[in-house]
Amino acid sequence: MKDLHSSQGKKQVITTQGRQLVLPGNLFNFFLKYNTIIIFGLLIIMASSLSDVFFTDKNILNLLRQSAAIGIISMGMLLVIMTGGIDLSVGSFLALGSVLMAFFLQSYSLPVALLLTLAIGIVLGSISGYLVAYRNMASFVATLAMMTVASGLAFIVSKGSPIMIDNLAVTMFDRSYFLGIPSPVIVMFVFFFITVFILRRTVYGRLLKAIGSNESAVVLSGVKTHYYKFTVYSISGALAVVGGVLTTARTGVGSPLVGAGLELDAIAAVVIGGAALNGGRGTALNTLMGVFILGLIGNIMNLMNVPAYPQQVIKGAIIVFAVLFQAVQQKRRI
Repeated sequence: MKDLHSSQGKKQVITTQGRQLVLPGNLFNFFLKYNTIIIFGLLIIMASSLSDVFFTDKNILNLLRQSAAIGIISMGMLLVIMTGGIDLSVGSFLALGSVLMAFFLQSYSLPVALLLTLAIGIVLGSISGYLVAYRNMASFVATLAMMTVASGLAFIVSKGSPIMIDNLAVTMFDRSYFLGIPSPVIVMFVFFFITVFILRRTVYGRLLKAIGSNESAVVLSGVKTHYYKFTVYSISGALAVVGGVLTTARTGVGSPLVGAGLELDAIAAVVIGGAALNGGRGTALNTLMGVFILGLIGNIMNLMNVPAYPQQVIKGAIIVFAVLFQAVQQKRRI
């Protein structure tokens, strides 16, 4: 099936398999602008109609808990994509964060282990940032290299085997609640609101958008864009290992195998949320909606006992359609 879009006056004509559907221009614009929220709402309706247990407290809280780590990672990915870059290393960073947390807990207290893990994530993310910002290396290449490095370090530290955790405070954190909300979900929303504040209320956030939109103009205005591009990769690295810590708390082990493919989920969440892959456009709210859309798809298919492999096909298709929506939006802006 192939859709062709053309404007006729104030109406939008969509040609589908030889048949025409004419939509008022305002309605079509509304759908393009709010397609993430509309798709999210439709998925909720679909899920509730397909399964009687979808709206149970247990399922909803489980869905939110499973979305916590990817939600945090996606906030960092959003900042990177806003500058026109990409970070392929976040999945491996999550695995490394999981392993490091379990490894450090064998010798240090919880706060020290957490700080050491966070510091290593920042350092490795900063290496990516340095290569991209100060050595003009393509972000795809730099983060692909760091993905390999982080994955190798995770296997070296763990010696290829999961590291069990016997720290009760860590393992109970995933099962604890605050005001009826799982603690990992609270952590995710904390980082979400911080990202919202950065992008909406700070000069730093506005400059990230400007760099992604037109870096040359920002440079000519006297702003040193290298610093800003450097910092987003440091932040992304830090948030990725935080996701690894939450994963360790949920599973009770530090494993070098967790996080495989999560970089694609993070990219998908940001793209589904309407962020432009070439930078300059995106919001934290829509990215969070993208995270929940991916979570809903997995949840629906799990409730219907669908194997995991078709989920990857659907995620790939969603990315394609999200990019096509972006192309339509871009054409209508020109």
